[in-house]
Amino acid sequence: MVDHRSVDVSGVRLAYRVSGPRDAPPLVLLHAMGETAGDWDEVAPALATGRRVHALDLRGHGRSDWPGAYSLTLMRDDVSGFLDALGLDRVDLVGHSMGGAVAYLVAQADGRRVDRLVLEDVPAPLPRKPSAAVRPDGELSFDWDLVPAVRRQIDTPEPEWLERLGTITAPTLALAGGGGSPVPQAGIAELVRRVPRGRMVTIETGHLIHRTEPGRFVAEVREFLGI
Repeated sequence: MVDHRSVDVSGVRLAYRVSGPRDAPPLVLLHAMGETAGDWDEVAPALATGRRVHALDLRGHGRSDWPGAYSLTLMRDDVSGFLDALGLDRVDLVGHSMGGAVAYLVAQADGRRVDRLVLEDVPAPLPRKPSAAVRPDGELSFDWDLVPAVRRQIDTPEPEWLERLGTITAPTLALAGGGGSPVPQAGIAELVRRVPRGRMVTIETGHLIHRTEPGRFVAEVREFLGI
């Protein structure tokens, strides 16, 4: 059974879905830009057999507040505050794309809280050429204002983010989508090279590994987490 809950973190209401045994080790799932906690619905039940799974709507997404102020660092602080509010001292952390960047920033800022880290198609924070974002038609499940704000940080990341990859102490699994992904795969290899206990597994399916190859995604994550 999945429970829909919310918690206040520094004046921002964060919505999340929780499932799995109450006494199981906690696992936190962080979605990509423009997605919500529901993006994990196909894989969360299999992960919840051995973990207490918390799938979070990051600020500006889904049922969480859309406060108008957006950055990867604010989302990092939201996640840390979320862990504080729920009394989660140590967690396994899984992040896809933007959520993966938030995840490694959490691991950099407070490594003692992250037991194991899974990054799905997430490159090292290297500068990239900016490109224009086009708003989709119709009603969105996220605040479009967050897109340019966060993309600016992804295009021109803080230099210390790259430098501090070497401070991440958690064993880290980087799942790469291969040649069909728009993410430069060399950037994922660079991230793994810099994280002391990192390793890379390529699943040739593109950027949305947990959607297009959910069985393989679950198998790799379960093995890595020891579920």
